[in-house]
Amino acid sequence: MAHIRVIHDPVGETLTVYWAEPSADQICEETGEGIVLIKDARTSEVIGFERLYYRQESGTKTITVETRDVTL
Repeated sequence: MAHIRVIHDPVGETLTVYWAEPSADQICEETGEGIVLIKDARTSEVIGFERLYYRQESGTKTITVETRDVTL
């Protein structure tokens, strides 16, 4: 089973999600509306994304992540 890494920075108001191992050799591409794609610099494969301006609802302590397999 694949691992998903979720990093929440409440001070910087970001939520970062990786589905591949982060590396020092990555590039970012802002797509608009506060979404940044994180790509492997060698292959240009998307390995994660960052959501800018992310704030949890007050009083909550958890982030719910749902996943599902999609066959193309």
